[in-house]
Amino acid sequence: NSEVLFVAVGESGTILTSLDGITWTSRTSGTTEELRRVIYGNSTFVIVGSSGTIFTSSDGTTWTSRTSGTTNTLFGFTYGNNTFVTVGRSKTILTSSNGTTWTSVTQSFSNPPTFYGVAYGDSTFVMVGSSIVFTSSDRTTWTARSDGTSKYFVDVNYGNSTFVAVGESGTIITSPDGITWTSRTSNVTNELQRVNYGNNTIVTVGTSGTIITSPDGITWTSRTSGTSNLLKDITYKNGIFVVVGQSGSIL
Repeated sequence: NSEVLFVAVGESGTILTSLDGITWTSRTSGTTEELRRVIYGNSTFVIVGSSGTIFTSSDGTTWTSRTSGTTNTLFGFTYGNNTFVTVGRSKTILTSSNGTTWTSVTQSFSNPPTFYGVAYGDSTFVMVGSSIVFTSSDRTTWTARSDGTSKYFVDVNYGNSTFVAVGESGTIITSPDGITWTSRTSNVTNELQRVNYGNNTIVTVGTSGTIITSPDGITWTSRTSGTSNLLKDITYKNGIFVVVGQSGSIL
């Protein structure tokens, strides 16, 4: 199907869908939990959120609640190597091949207390939290890597053969493999919330309407968003970047 569907999620179980990023339709989730992330993979939309909430849908319109096996908030989410991986509070890591049945990773982690972001690229899963990065080739065994900072990271993504992690005080680090990381100058001090890749461009968004872009993850340029609202997420499809944020902001 060549038709593109954008799906945005948020507070109080909010789900919105759009074919063009301009006109949005509210959908019924059946929950009042905060919905944090939505991913599309294996012909399925999957949403994760607070209290271990997980929903799936084949069309973005009708949503079904799934059993996650946890009550912890799920923050980070990715789909790669035919697997959904979501991470969250209290060192939670869940994996699923179909979005319906979920398995908890039982590895013991000394720190950090919360995992905020996870991404897949170059046959590697990368997970970020406070002052530490983890990598895994199999989604089950994770190895701690040094990121060279004392900052916490909120998100990580992969594009242009580069992992990019973003977070506290405008902090950005990049890596070709998830193992060796280099700090980059973002020229902003606001917390960066999400990073994504599209149209040969890496884009990250954050607090106070922050949007900065880069062709390579090294050199970053600030863009005018036209809002001072917190920007929470960004995606790209069919020539359109869509950003969503606080107070129903959609750009």
